[in-house]
Amino acid sequence: MSSLQEQMLKAGLVDAKKAKQNQKDKRKAAKVQKKSKQEVVDETKLQAQKVREEKAAKDRELNAQRQAEVERKAIAAQIKQLIEMNVQSKGGGDIAYNFTDGKQIKKLYVTAELQRLLTRGRLAIVKLGESYELVPTPVAEKIAERDSSAIVSLAEVSTEAAEEDDPYADYQIPDDLMW
Repeated sequence: MSSLQEQMLKAGLVDAKKAKQNQKDKRKAAKVQKKSKQEVVDETKLQAQKVREEKAAKDRELNAQRQAEVERKAIAAQIKQLIEMNVQSKGGGDIAYNFTDGKQIKKLYVTAELQRLLTRGRLAIVKLGESYELVPTPVAEKIAERDSSAIVSLAEVSTEAAEEDDPYADYQIPDDLMW
C-alpha cells in the first residue's frame, strides 16, 4: 500500500516539488518543537475543543430548562391531586360569599355552615382550572407551600375563634399555683 503522498502524486493532484517541500516543513516543525520543548499550538484542535465546550454548556442549560418544566408539571399535578382528594361540597347554598381573585370580585353560593367555616379560616378557596373549590385550611397550607398563586381566599384564623372552642374557658387559673 502506498502512502497518501504517493497516491496524490500518481493522481496528478500534487507535483513532486510541493510534496518534498511539505515533508521538509514537517521535519522542520518537529525539530523546532523537539529543541524548544514548546508545544506547537494546533488551532484546529483548540477550535474543536471550544465548540465542544460551548455545546456542553448549551446542553446543560437545555437540560436545566427541561428539568424545571418537569418539576413545574409535577407540582401542578400534586396541587390538582390535593384539591381533588380534599374538595368540600359547596352545598348549593343560597348565601353569596364574595371574595377577590386578583383584581376581580367573585361570588360563590354556599350554605350558612360553609360561610361560617370560611370566615373563621377553617376552609379556603382554591382555584382549580377555571373553577373555584373549597378545601380545609391544612390542605390549603400544603398547596401554598407548592404554589401560593393557587390559593384564592384564606381567612386569617382569629384568636377569638380559638377561645370560643376552648372547653376550659370557664375555669380560672389560680395565681399562687406552683408548677
